[in-house]
Amino acid sequence: MQANESIPARIAVTGAIGRMGKMLIAAVQQAEGVELGAAIVLPDSSVIGADAGEIAGIGKNGVCIAGHLEDVINDFDVLIDFTSPDATLANANLCAQHGKGIVVGTTGFSEDQETQLLAYSHQLAMCKAANFSTGVNVCLNLLEKAAQTLGDDYDVEVYEAHHRHKVDAPSGTALAMGESVARGLQRDLKKVAIYGREGQTGARNSETIGFATVRGGDVVGDHTVMFLGEGERVEITHKASNRMSFANGAVRAAQWLIGQREGLYDMRDVLNLK
Repeated sequence: MQANESIPARIAVTGAIGRMGKMLIAAVQQAEGVELGAAIVLPDSSVIGADAGEIAGIGKNGVCIAGHLEDVINDFDVLIDFTSPDATLANANLCAQHGKGIVVGTTGFSEDQETQLLAYSHQLAMCKAANFSTGVNVCLNLLEKAAQTLGDDYDVEVYEAHHRHKVDAPSGTALAMGESVARGLQRDLKKVAIYGREGQTGARNSETIGFATVRGGDVVGDHTVMFLGEGERVEITHKASNRMSFANGAVRAAQWLIGQREGLYDMRDVLNLK
């Protein structure tokens, strides 16, 4: 993909009638230098052929909703995918075959699925992040630095809350925060993470990183990482009140991805935080 400042970047949104899909379409509409090239839904959806802007509640934009990604493969440069692991893998495969970039916001991949997905980054430009909000990614940098500074004298616990409809736990953002802390402490999160406590658990192992999950209501996303020491604690918190922050970040990532070489990127690359 080659960037051309005189031609808007064409973005496709899959899962176009979901809550996130509609917000992504609205975010593309509001952003400068980009345009909606395609909107995709499941092949049995009743809205195929409808105007994507109307479905998203922003007025007609002339883009007809498609039921198959391959039907609109020539209408976009970068796909934004916040769907499901199986669907994202299939879409990444198709994008790799046709030289399209992909922004991946899907969470809940198994280890095998994650390996399959990342393999496509050798064939296309991929931006994958657990959370695309600017604030969350600033927090990820702060968490790594805080962990480096506070060191082993502080216990670490990660709390997250989301709406009742979220299907995976802990959230991808909570895991990313845990990874940032583990990296700062030079620990392997897979070896030290504790995802639940019940019964006679015994005294806390000082090297563990605990996760607590809450699901209910319409919570968009709350995350707090606590560094608990003797006589004090440090908390780094991010609270999202509107999904548009995620959508705007994903559109920013899609626009940045134009012209990038094949490879795996994240929002820290997009925001120049590395």
